[in-house]
Amino acid sequence: MAISIGRRQFISALGGAALSWPLSAARAQQPAMPVIGFLGSSSPDLYATRLRVFREGLKEVGYVEGQNVAIEYRWAEGYNDRLPPLAAELVQRHVSVIVAGSGTPGAAAAKAATTTIPIVFAVAVDPIKVGFVASLNRPGGNLTGVTNLNVEIGPKRLELAHALLPTATDFAVLVDPTAPALAEPFVRAVQAGANTFGLRLHVLNASTERDFDPVFANVVQLKVAALIIGPMPFYVGRGEQLAALAIRFKVPAIYQYRPFAAAGGLMSYGSDETEYYRLVGIDAGRILKGDKPAELPVEQSTKVELIINLKTAKALGIDVPLSLLGRADEVIE
Repeated sequence: MAISIGRRQFISALGGAALSWPLSAARAQQPAMPVIGFLGSSSPDLYATRLRVFREGLKEVGYVEGQNVAIEYRWAEGYNDRLPPLAAELVQRHVSVIVAGSGTPGAAAAKAATTTIPIVFAVAVDPIKVGFVASLNRPGGNLTGVTNLNVEIGPKRLELAHALLPTATDFAVLVDPTAPALAEPFVRAVQAGANTFGLRLHVLNASTERDFDPVFANVVQLKVAALIIGPMPFYVGRGEQLAALAIRFKVPAIYQYRPFAAAGGLMSYGSDETEYYRLVGIDAGRILKGDKPAELPVEQSTKVELIINLKTAKALGIDVPLSLLGRADEVIE
């Protein structure tokens, strides 16, 4: 009788193992979910719009975060010196692709960290000049991505400010000196524009939030007509903060993205960040599907928009010419 019970227990155990084995084996054979490493220059709340459209771009290619792709985020909190170790962490994590969403400093940090993991950058400089790619059509290495026009149109921002204040001779430009690969070409471009119009340009620096108040106070002290804010990664997501300071110090200012003008800044003129980061998401998805960064052309986000806050202009006592209002993509009243 004892033998019979043992036999039944053995058969039952064998049957249970047979039932569980296919499920375990199937789970083991499922491919691992790909992982994107996202390297950001500031913090998630300041990147909210960019992350939303980045995910939309991924979805266009068939990837949804949490369903068939995971994203590991690393945030530098506005400190460029944190980007290299954060990039190294993503390399150690063996992510499938690194998205350098932190501009030129982040792309440089990612490039220094790996020559094998694909990197998708989002930069405002010429990626050939800074050594990220060999050419726009055939990047040739492990980097590709999207560029915008925010350095090239720096002189245009000065021209717009000068059109509003045609009798003024002194203007200022604000840049982050800890990102020289972007700050220096931007200042050169704006200075070239100033030379064309016979204007005097003052270069001001801000690399932390503590620098903002003294900078705006300095603008007032220098009695410059307007402030052109550079397309620095550290300033991304801080448009509302910069607009609030411009209002407080009564400084006519122009920045690159709409949230600045919407929050009370005088003007914004630059690339449409929703188009810009959607393209970044598409490129990351294409690489996950098998495209090689060496053969994936660098895309140029060419859409720019001019937003004028007419309410702010009136508060500052500035008469906006009808010709300029007619060129605006949006007028905030």
